[in-house]
Amino acid sequence: MSQEITQDILSQAVKDVIAKFGKMNLAELERMLHLSRQQLRHLQKNDFKLMPNGNTGKSKTTKISPFSEFINTEYLAKGIKNSSVIFDALRRQGYKGSHTSVKAYISKHLDLVPARRILAANTPNRGRRYVTEPGEMFQMDWGFVNVCDNYGNIWQCACFAMVCHHCGLRYVEFFPSAKQENLFIGMVHAFMVMGVPKTVLTDNMKSVVIKRLGDGTPVWNKEYEAFQTLIGFKTKLCKVAHPFTKGAVERLILYVKQNFIVGKTFTNITDLNNEARTWCYEKNNVITRSRDVVPMEEHYKHEAFSILPEIARLIPYLAPMRTISYDGYVNYENRIYGVPLCYSGKFVRVQRTGDVLKILTPDTHDELYAHHVNWSKNRTTASDNGLLNRRNSRHKKSPRHWHLSLQGIQVGGLIGSLS
Repeated sequence: MSQEITQDILSQAVKDVIAKFGKMNLAELERMLHLSRQQLRHLQKNDFKLMPNGNTGKSKTTKISPFSEFINTEYLAKGIKNSSVIFDALRRQGYKGSHTSVKAYISKHLDLVPARRILAANTPNRGRRYVTEPGEMFQMDWGFVNVCDNYGNIWQCACFAMVCHHCGLRYVEFFPSAKQENLFIGMVHAFMVMGVPKTVLTDNMKSVVIKRLGDGTPVWNKEYEAFQTLIGFKTKLCKVAHPFTKGAVERLILYVKQNFIVGKTFTNITDLNNEARTWCYEKNNVITRSRDVVPMEEHYKHEAFSILPEIARLIPYLAPMRTISYDGYVNYENRIYGVPLCYSGKFVRVQRTGDVLKILTPDTHDELYAHHVNWSKNRTTASDNGLLNRRNSRHKKSPRHWHLSLQGIQVGGLIGSLS
């Protein structure tokens, strides 16, 4: 029966037909209400009163109904909605229905299945900004950038970045790799420019911390622990997988990738570091909107820092230890340099300032040999007499002009103050 027919409409139509014809005329009533003759006869038996359906209010019992509580609590509430698994379990419980009925029941009760991701309770923002006092904290991190040289070759460099958390003073230096010895060199250079803070905030890199104990206490890398003790600062670690704790230096690395590197070519890594020094000087003299200060002015006028120890105590970190091979070569940054054969098998320290690499004695730090880095493309090509002549004259005194050339990208020398 049409849902538009109500009891009032039906009663009024019956009165109109009787008034017009003097008796009930089902044909006229059919034209007025658009109901079938069978429906009208059914209504006539009930004195034209709309009666509710006989099944109204009755609950439909199916074969799966006795098992609804079992399905809801044991499977759907636990996130299990595989119809085959539920069907097999119901069969063991005595279910006689079909698999299709089980799938239909699951599809109608998917609201009982918990979400895959449990919504966390309302908690404070974990990335809330915080401020530190002048000279209190620097943030430090590594980043990896792709650099284009003048020949169109792409090189990957490790970008060491340090930023003052109070004023935003930036320091950037590039290295061939993110080894611990390069970390020490970058930190010493940064401290020479920016001063030594009370605390350095960094992440859980292996060159800083080996692991954490059950209570969260860090187990420091022995070399790094000795380094921070010598310099006189403390290290604070970010929570694991929470890089936004040191968001200032993370943003600095992204700024280098999107601003400094873009559209530029460099001769070598010394040229790259010289350009980075100029870029940092320019950016440090521009007011920062987040802090509303000029970092260069704020840093050196209003902040007090500790001073570095004397340079002799820093040489072990600026000039890493190396062993000279049996044929008179020393390896530094994946490049080899020649030295007189009389030093074969001995320990030396290697330091490069600008384009000059110096080989020093391990104790007194006297200069044994020096090479001018010519940045040639062949990493193992010896000039003049060549590698073959060196091997054939092991027992002769090596001439001082023997040296090996380098290729690609190398670490720049000691960077002076930005001021």
